[in-house]
Amino acid sequence: MTTDTPHATAGRPADTAALVAAIGARFERLPLCRWHVTVRLIIGAVTFFEAFDQLLIAYALPELRAEWHLNTGQTTSLITVGSVGMLAGALLSGRLADRIGRVKVIAACIALSGVCSLLLTLCSSPGPFMALRFVQGLAIGGEVPVAATFIAEITRAHKRGRFVLLYELVFPAGLTACAVLAWWLMPLLGWRWMFGLAAIPGVLCVLVVRCVPESPRWLADHGRHEEALATMASIEAKVEKITGEPLPQPAPAAPVARESHARSGLRELLTGRYRKRTLVVCALWFCGYFVNYGISSWLPTIYGSRFHLDLSDALLYSTVTSCAGFLGCLVVALTVDRIGRRHTVTWCLGGAALCLLLLGLFAGGSASSVLIWTSLSAVFFFGANICLYLYTPELFPTRMRALGTSLGGAVNRLGVILGPIVVGAVYAGGALGTVFVTLAVVALVGSLTAGVAAEETSGRQLEDVAP
Repeated sequence: MTTDTPHATAGRPADTAALVAAIGARFERLPLCRWHVTVRLIIGAVTFFEAFDQLLIAYALPELRAEWHLNTGQTTSLITVGSVGMLAGALLSGRLADRIGRVKVIAACIALSGVCSLLLTLCSSPGPFMALRFVQGLAIGGEVPVAATFIAEITRAHKRGRFVLLYELVFPAGLTACAVLAWWLMPLLGWRWMFGLAAIPGVLCVLVVRCVPESPRWLADHGRHEEALATMASIEAKVEKITGEPLPQPAPAAPVARESHARSGLRELLTGRYRKRTLVVCALWFCGYFVNYGISSWLPTIYGSRFHLDLSDALLYSTVTSCAGFLGCLVVALTVDRIGRRHTVTWCLGGAALCLLLLGLFAGGSASSVLIWTSLSAVFFFGANICLYLYTPELFPTRMRALGTSLGGAVNRLGVILGPIVVGAVYAGGALGTVFVTLAVVALVGSLTAGVAAEETSGRQLEDVAP
């Protein structure tokens, strides 16, 4: 196996900038193989169950309202408290992951989430339940963006969109699995059993620590040259063993130079070339998730209270919408490298806006029409949102990639919080059509933002997009 680089001296890069460039070039020569898939599956399993935990509250809500006699305000609080935790968790985890490493943060988050799920089964009143949901939100909000950052850092530029988004499909798959299991098990076993099942995957933290290497890009950027070289060499050896062929020579790599004002933190995200990127992706995260959770958090309740469906049918209708969203994610994963990130987000949010506008103006009078049009809109807004997990890590350099991605995740939590609150306020006034028109306007704002201001990153190496 050849590990020499144009910037190596006696097998050691002369400085951090050269090593960062060299590691990037060495990743570019790795063919996608079973090693990538194995790591993707392990991290994907963690993300799958975090998604399961995140949406579970929506399907437990009808039972919780009846058991604890919750009014509309308490119901909204029960939905949003986890999202407040996710917002805080996203902000904290990004800085932690840029300081102590991606893998440690991912493992800690899945362990904490599992413990919280177990403790939730013991709750008998809203107060302790909301406190635990806040703590669990810290874990869920922390894990998802850091995992997206890690997967981006181990993937080469060629067909990166397809590879990363096929991993990211585990998140909507977790949402869909939650919907299916809730529809099946909630009427039979109750909400406590569902949270008990969600606690089991906490043991995945052990598998992550033992089987997933730290990102060599992160190690190199933090001056841990020996570890970066050793980890990269280990990955290359595993890939060579799997493929049965020697790796090609890495392409020449110029050292990555930071801008003169670089501070590797929030200040740099809001200055220089990264200011516009940060503002644009924050707007996209907010709009996409405002729409997503404004719909998904209230659908079971709307079907029950407005159209008088029983619990089983309300959950089934909501499950169909989640399945439609998963289909949209799959289509985006298979086409994003050809269409591009900017066009994907633009047209997906535009399509969601059109579907929701038509629903709000003409088709909100029956449960079946709400089912059809929310499912069509879910194809689009799920597709846009999953693309952001690919797009955001590409826009920022290794030294603050997790922070940039987590900032996007924190802003999406604002959307997740405000979406259900706004929908709840409008719905409390009896104006169901106005709910969907409002969501359509937010989706349209996101579509115009992407179309006018987003940069294209398809097919470019991470170090070229964000030095």
